[in-house]
Formats: sequence, C-alpha cells, structure tokens
Amino acid sequence: MRTVSLALVGFGNVGKAFVRLLARKEDEILENYDLLFRISGVATARHGMVIYPQGLPPKYLAEQLEQGASLDTLEGGQVHSGSVQEFIAKCSADFLFENTPVNYHTGQPAVDYLRAGLEQGMHAITANKGPVVHAYRELTDLAAAKGLRFLFESAVMDGAPIFSVFREALPEARVQSFFGILNSCTNMILERMETGETLEEAIRYGQSIGITETDPSGDVDGWDAAVKVAAISTVLLGQPLKPDQVVREGIREITALKIAEAKAAGERWKLVCRAGWVEDRFVAAVAPERVLPNSPLFSVSGTSSFVQFKTDFLPGLGILESDPGPDTTAYGLLADLLVILRRG
Repeated sequence: MRTVSLALVGFGNVGKAFVRLLARKEDEILENYDLLFRISGVATARHGMVIYPQGLPPKYLAEQLEQGASLDTLEGGQVHSGSVQEFIAKCSADFLFENTPVNYHTGQPAVDYLRAGLEQGMHAITANKGPVVHAYRELTDLAAAKGLRFLFESAVMDGAPIFSVFREALPEARVQSFFGILNSCTNMILERMETGETLEEAIRYGQSIGITETDPSGDVDGWDAAVKVAAISTVLLGQPLKPDQVVREGIREITALKIAEAKAAGERWKLVCRAGWVEDRFVAAVAPERVLPNSPLFSVSGTSSFVQFKTDFLPGLGILESDPGPDTTAYGLLADLLVILRRG
C-alpha cells in the first residue's frame, strides 16, 4: 500500500468537493489501486493556511468540515503565516492541487503557485484556466524536466474529458477546428430569457443558485468563454493564444426582441465558441449566434456545455456535459491524479 500526500491551494466549492470525493472513493481506490491519500496542507484566501505534518485522512477532513470545524483546530494542524510559496515548500506533498480564482489576463498568482509546486518536486494539477493559457508550455516543460506532470482536465469542461481524450484515447489525432458552447452560465441566462426574463433577472437567478459570480462580467461579456477557447487552441491545436487575442462579443446586446425574433423563426440564441484554420489563417472567436434545430447546439440546455472537434480523420467528434457542478470539476481533478499515479 502506498500513501500519497496532497497539498491544496484554494479551498472553495471545488476544493471541498474534491475532499468529499476522495472520502467517498477511499475504499474503491484502496481496493483498485492500493493507495491511501492524506491531506498535508490547505491554503485558503479567507481562512489562512494550515499544514498537517502527519497528514489528514480525507474522510476525517470531510466529516470535520461538515460539522463546521475550522481548519486550524483539526488534529496536528500548524498555522502558516508566510507566503503561499513558503506554505507549498513546507507541505512536503507529492501533489499540489491549485484551485484559486481565475485571472483571465495574467494567470497569476496561480502560475507562480504551480511553478513553486513543481520546483518542490510535486506533480501539479489545476482546474484553473489561467495557467493553461498563460503558462502551458513553461509549466509542461518544467514538469517534464523534473520527471513530473502538469495536468488540468477540469479547466474547460469540468470533469468531461477534453484534453485526455486526445492524449489517451486518440493519440496522433490532429485537431483542425472546434466549435461549441463552453460557458454554461450564459447558456442558462439565454434559456431563461426565452421564457420572458430580462438579462438582469436571469443574472440574478444565476447568482441566487451560485452559477453566476457577484460580478457577472466574466461570463456575460464572454471572457470565460474566450479563455476556454484560448486554452483549447493552445493545448490541442498548437496555437498559443491569450484571451484578448480571441475575437470576443458577449450577450449584453441580446434583447427580448432578438430572443422573440429567433424563437418565431424556430431558432435559439447561443454564445458560440469557434477556433480553427480558415484557409491559411487561424481564427478564434466567441460571439452570440442564432442556431437552427439541426445544429448540435440547439438542444444544449440549462448549464450544460458542448464541444465538437474536427480532426484529420474524424469529421465530427462531440462531447456533451449535462448540468455540471463542483462535484463534476472535482472528478476531473481525481482523474488527473489517478492518471499520473497509474503511470508510476
């Protein structure tokens, strides 16, 4: 039996869901992989940083969180008052999980945290889109130089296999283009506007159920979709892009009249992401489009997402994710963890 230690930087909904998933899957993972996981440290923006030198079983941590316990009161916890990079160094973990809020424009400070983990000899896993866009090659090369891995399956479509399907199941498949709905929040907003709500009312509903941020501009103005287009283009199409290089139009100009006109024509508005080669020019864009019933995007409802790839031998490979949440994202983190451990 092997014990694997995990350091967690960022402990919001996804981080907590990841701990609960480890607890729920503990017996299966022990039986199938002969592995035990221990949490060696947790760094949070609101509640500080705590190191657990002996490691906490995920079940214990999950139970204590459920009871409302503070991280610094848990067994053997040592409060850390230095920098996050110093916290990472002192955790002495095998894996660093970075799940801080995304910075669309620089990827920081997540890039620095992941770099610090790799420099300390930890495999690095993130659900954060920023580092994938702003430091994919740097972090991948650093990991390789140290015999480690940098993985990020959850960065674009939560737990749906976007990157790993090409890395594992479709080796040497060359992605030529893709299109889809990559921002589930705007998909939900546009659907609610079809029922008569205003944009503002739909945003407030999204905020009430935790789908939309307090500041909804990242979703509504297309930044979240643009950074996802940049991530896929960078990793799968070999075209490094930053979000501001993606032609971007959000949904603020979609009025009730436009919704009604599309509905009368049997069409629906969707915020569509596209990237690929047009003749000898690479084009990447996010913009609202009216889609017909024969489009695979037409029936993508609620907070679901969809992406369709064109490769050199598959003209259309579609991946649909229905109504994801923090548990779905947490599964993507677990999948990356097990992929690395299976390869030794």
